[in-house]
Amino acid sequence: MKARLLTILAAAALTACATGPVAPETTKSKIVEEGGTGPYKALMFEAPDLEAHTVFAPQDLSAFGKKEKLPVLVWGNGACTNSPWEHYKFLNEIASHGFLVIATGYIPMEDGPYHGPRSESVQQLESVDWAIAQNADKESPYYGRIDVDAIAAAGMSCGGLQTLDNSADPRFKTLMIMNSGLFVNPAGAVPGMPMPEKEKLQKITVPVIYILGGEEDIAYLNGMDDYRRLTKVPAFAANYPVGHGGTYGQPHGGEFTIPALAWLQWQLKGDQEAAKMFTGSPCGLELRDGWTIEKNDLID
Repeated sequence: MKARLLTILAAAALTACATGPVAPETTKSKIVEEGGTGPYKALMFEAPDLEAHTVFAPQDLSAFGKKEKLPVLVWGNGACTNSPWEHYKFLNEIASHGFLVIATGYIPMEDGPYHGPRSESVQQLESVDWAIAQNADKESPYYGRIDVDAIAAAGMSCGGLQTLDNSADPRFKTLMIMNSGLFVNPAGAVPGMPMPEKEKLQKITVPVIYILGGEEDIAYLNGMDDYRRLTKVPAFAANYPVGHGGTYGQPHGGEFTIPALAWLQWQLKGDQEAAKMFTGSPCGLELRDGWTIEKNDLID
């Protein structure tokens, strides 16, 4: 299985300019939007030893090793869907900037809704386990290339609830909650969603960003209520007036990619230029058209 994974990545690196999927017959993979706009052209693929997950990673891993390693983002999908079919452009774009992104659910080879059983919170933790195992496995192409101390959990809508459900896991360095938040009124929840109590927020020990779709977002009140309860960790709330669906399906993930990528570059890579998107007054995100922000006193 490790040999097949290595074959996928090697083939992609050699044929990044080719059209269509690049993969052996037995494994699914696809180059999305020419690999993204970042400096490390990405590949979306299905890892042979990680069922019901989709991986996004730089095609050429030669830049990663002793000096620079790949931080990790584990992702949960909206509607508890077991495929990142609505978010793959957004996730691919993040990977192209030097991240290993592992999404819950089956690879979306074609545009269109996924129909099948729902995802579960535990799949995010399976993603973390896989990344750590790959980094330690001498037969893996990722051996020694992953920063296992720089792992973020994130998700949209139900995926955000899954992230909050997993938020106490000590392996996470930061959280991104997108178009989501714990329910102020649980009666409004869809059956089958994770339903942590608001008290769960007090167990969070890492920085958190909420990225919401403005007052028209059905998760707005829940997300902003969460944010205002987070007084012991750095917390940031960003709103862009597009409603609950966000901009994930737009080219390269649209406007939502801007704060999400900057947050990950700051929190997982220590990028101080990216930090300016959130620090200072006004911060960089405030200067972009359409965005409104709030941040607590633990972010300068």
